[in-house]
Amino acid sequence: QVQLVESGGGLVQAGGSLRLSCAGSGRSFSTSAMGWFRQAPGKEREFVAAISWSGGSTNYADSVKGRFTISRDNAKSTVYLQMNSLKPEDTVVYYCAARTLGLVVVSTTSYAYWGQGTQVTVSS
Repeated sequence: QVQLVESGGGLVQAGGSLRLSCAGSGRSFSTSAMGWFRQAPGKEREFVAAISWSGGSTNYADSVKGRFTISRDNAKSTVYLQMNSLKPEDTVVYYCAARTLGLVVVSTTSYAYWGQGTQVTVSS
């Protein structure tokens, strides 16, 4: 069982940065691959970034490559999403998710646990 709580969202100007945090609980956290997803109004939830259980493998959506960085600290049961060079189109709710397995996947259906989301708003 894994429970996830996102934080760090807020309002930022275009070109600015935010760091999202996802605090996990449960004994399976350290063996779970973690992902960040986002959902814009009128669109389906989309993959942003994922990281393997150990942090040894990562994957990013093309739209965020070079701007976002996913990382994790298993000692703190926390996964992070560092977001730089933010754009207005990054204005969505961001969700943290956990798998029951440790491999990186990008499909929303492969993640069993989800946080409630944190809003990121990027002003022009």
